[in-house]
This record gives sequence, structure tokens and C-alpha cells, in this order.
Amino acid sequence: MALAGLSAIFLFEMLDNSILNVALPTIGRELHASTTGLQWVTGAYAVVFGGLMLAFGAIADRFGRRRIMLIGLVLLGLASLATAFVSTPEQLIAVRVAMGVAAAMTTPGSMALAFRLFDEESLRVRALTLITTVGLVGLAFGPTVGGFVLAIAPWQVLLLINVPIAVLAFVGVRVGIARDVAADLHRDPVDVLGAVLGTATIMLALVAPTLFVNAGAGSWLAWTATAAAVLGAIAFVVRERSARHPLLDLALIARPLVSSGLAFKAAAGLATAGLGYMVTLQLQLDWGWPPALAAIGLLPQVVVLVASGPIVNPFVQRVGIDRAAWISAMAVVLGLAVYSLLGSFGYGWVAIALVLVSAGMRVVGVVAGVNVLRGLPKNRTTIGAALVDTATEVSSAVGIAVTGTILAALFTGDIVTSNWSSVQTAQFQQAVTFAGLALTVVAAMLVGWGIVRVRRAEPRAS
Repeated sequence: MALAGLSAIFLFEMLDNSILNVALPTIGRELHASTTGLQWVTGAYAVVFGGLMLAFGAIADRFGRRRIMLIGLVLLGLASLATAFVSTPEQLIAVRVAMGVAAAMTTPGSMALAFRLFDEESLRVRALTLITTVGLVGLAFGPTVGGFVLAIAPWQVLLLINVPIAVLAFVGVRVGIARDVAADLHRDPVDVLGAVLGTATIMLALVAPTLFVNAGAGSWLAWTATAAAVLGAIAFVVRERSARHPLLDLALIARPLVSSGLAFKAAAGLATAGLGYMVTLQLQLDWGWPPALAAIGLLPQVVVLVASGPIVNPFVQRVGIDRAAWISAMAVVLGLAVYSLLGSFGYGWVAIALVLVSAGMRVVGVVAGVNVLRGLPKNRTTIGAALVDTATEVSSAVGIAVTGTILAALFTGDIVTSNWSSVQTAQFQQAVTFAGLALTVVAAMLVGWGIVRVRRAEPRAS
């Protein structure tokens, strides 16, 4: 029951945006939404979700992971029901904001509670593999299912699907997971100022990349948001170092297992988001593939993500969880390097890159999270899970921003127009190579630093 409930939560997280993207043209027509309005239908959820995870992770560690999760599931169900009454873009954005809050309340706790269910490391890996497999199936088949649903039903049904998912998750968590034990929680006062600074910093860090991609590298608003995010991060660190009861004890991040796990997750998020963005543009705009054929071109990634679940635990047991973490992270970096250097020579190289990245991401997504949680005290596991998710969200946004900014700087003309000139094609290929190599270098540095941290952790563990 517990695993069914936690799997349903991860299914919601993975399914939500992927299934809604298919309906954006329909939503735009029926609600008379502008391009910016449609962008915020998906963007509002991502920004609120990413921005509030740390705050709710800290709150859950104080007041109970199970309790906060159940409240979040009730909010998810109510917000999804409200979709049936939406009549304007603003109302839909408000619903998406409420869903983002619910996701921030439930997602970090799902990893923490799954970790708590088992004491044995191999069982923890198997449990998280099962949970993530369910979510990845939703991510893979969400757009296809959404397309079929739109053919026979209104678009609101795509968000109303969350209601039975929330009910299943609520019942599974309520029945299958025991109440929080007081000894596993802590009663430090909530660091309100730290929560505000942390939330604002992460939200700005997620908004700034979107501004760069949409307005280009010369946008003053994008640079203002970036500067504000940097200043917010500095203020957050100063606050957490000086607070008597900080929202996030920075000494916890300095622990070898925690810092290495976060580095591996950030590297994977950076590479995966950048590769996905570049491949999508290359297949449809550079090579002129129709959307259906481009979807087929991404199938190697889908197949590996869904089918490799049973391989994760045997691989981890064979090489050890620490070695599995850096090997899988390096596979992601290698895949991005293959695409950056050879992707323009034919689809075969693109497929190889997709397989390497998705195989590495499948493993690192589980083992890096387990490493972070096993490197933390029991009363800090939820904020540890929130750190893992936040690292992925922010690094993914940065990966898209770097790619979009380099494309905007090197490509002349409107990138979405058909019939590119030979000069534009060369500019696109040059931009993809530069962006891919830049992300590869940064991701490789993160993996290298993570490996150093893991080796420092090994003597302590032994």
C-alpha cells in the first residue's frame, strides 16, 4: 500500500506537465490565452514547485513528513477538481500554482518516506527504482495518452485525472505508512526569513532562464532576474550561517555523501535538459522532421528509461552504490559529449547519445538520491530529498538557458521559420556544438568534484 501511494505521487509529478503540453493549443483557443499566458500555464507550476520544495522539506522534518504529505494530497485533489470550473487563463494559472504548492508538499516526502520504509540499502534502491519507474512510464506515455483523450473529451479531463491519482496516493500513504515518530523529527523553530530568501532565490533562478530563452542574451529583465537570484543566494547563505536555527544547515551539504549526490544529480539535470532541448530543435527545425517522426526519433530514450528498471538494482549490487553513482553520472556526460561532437553527422549518433544519457540518468536518479539521504541524520531526510529535487530543477533550467542563450547569440533570423539558408544551418550546428560542449565541461566538472567527495566519504564509512 505504501509503495502504491508513493508511486502515485511520483506519477503525478512526471505526468502533470507532459500530458498538459499536448493540450496547450486547445487551451489557448478555448480560453483565448496569449502566448505568454500559455507559457505560464506550465511555467507557474514549475516555478512554484521548485521554489517551495526546500521550505516544505524543512517544515516536514519538523511537523511530520506523512502529515504534510497528506495535506498536500488533499490540496492536489481540490485544485484538480477546480479545473472543471476554469473559464479564463488567469484562473487556470491559479490552479496550476495550487498544484505546484501541492507538489512541493508531497514530492520530497515521497523519497524520504520510501527511504524510511526499509533499513537495508538494496531494498531502498529497489523501492526507489519501482517508484521512479512508475513515474517514467507516465512521462513516456503521457503525451500519447493526452492526445487520445483530447480526441474524445475536453482538455479539463487531463487535469481531472489527478483526482483519482491523489485519492490512491492518500489511501496508500494513510494506510501503508505509520505515523511519524517524534524521535525522527526535530522541534527547532521555523526559519521564516531563510524560507523566504531560499524560495525567492530558487524562483528567480527558475524564471531567469525562461527570460533568456524568450528575450535573448540582451534582455535587461533576464539579467536583472539573474542578478537578483545571485544576491538572493548570497543573502540566503549569510542568513543560514548566522541563524540559530537555520532552515538548511549548510554543514549538512558539506557532508561527502550529500555533496557528491547533489553534484551527480546537478550534472545529470544539466546534461539531460540541454540534450533534450537541442535534439528537439535539431530533429524538427534543422532536419525538418514532422512532430510524429520526431517523437519516434526520441523512442530510444523512452525505451531505455522504462525498460532498464530491473537492471538498476543488480548493477548497484555488483559495483557498489558509490561507484554506481559516478559511473552513471559519467555516462550522462559521455552521451552529451557524443551528441555535441558527432550529432550533426547523422541520427545514429543522436540515438547513441540518447541511450547513454537515459541509461545514466536511470541509475543516477536513484542512487544519488539514496546517497544524499543516507548521508543525513534521520530528522533531516525530507529537506535532503528536497535538495535533490531542487538541484535537478535548477540545473535543468540552467541547461536550457545556456543552450537557448548560445542559440540566440549565434543564430541570425527567426529560428522557427522553415527553409533555413545554408548559413543559418551552419550557425545552428555551430551553436549546438558550442552549447553542448559548454554543458559537457560543466557537467564533467560536477561529476569530478562528486567523485572526489565520494572518495573522502569511503574512509569514514569503512
